[in-house]
Amino acid sequence: MALSYANLDDKTRSFMLSELERDIASGNLFISERLSLLGRNEYAAMVRRAIQQGNDVTFANELRQPGRFNPTYTRRNPKGGTTEAKMPSNAPDTLAEGEFNRYYIRGVCLRATDEGIPAVEVYRAKDVSSPRPESTAKIGKRIDAKALLEDLRTHQGSETVHGVPEPNSGLSVRLP
Repeated sequence: MALSYANLDDKTRSFMLSELERDIASGNLFISERLSLLGRNEYAAMVRRAIQQGNDVTFANELRQPGRFNPTYTRRNPKGGTTEAKMPSNAPDTLAEGEFNRYYIRGVCLRATDEGIPAVEVYRAKDVSSPRPESTAKIGKRIDAKALLEDLRTHQGSETVHGVPEPNSGLSVRLP
């Protein structure tokens, strides 16, 4: 199920695309280690198509095509060490939702700055069955758009200082 992107229109998409091109040009495009060589080679084009005309669901559908994910991944054991585990069936959904949402948030932050809006607002973009209290507490919070943009640019593929987006939380941002 797609996130409900409050400000996903042509203007936000153009800012999202400029952020993708920035990452590619600087060599900072986040590419998951869970992707196969084929998936890695096609990744930038898949993200671009999703930004231009799709969403996290269309992106996940492309990622789900045979051969784009490795069959297994290395999982850390709680008591130390690692083991090889079967790739989860929802891996394409998780990657697509997280990365599309990150580009969406970056696009909204750029748009806010362009329109003279100093902060963006956190909202729940997807219903979750058991929302974490710390996620729920973030709803309605306003975050400086420039600071969040820099945070997302700096912390690709990892948690951000501002805690948005938070993996599997259904949180995103919108113009206030």
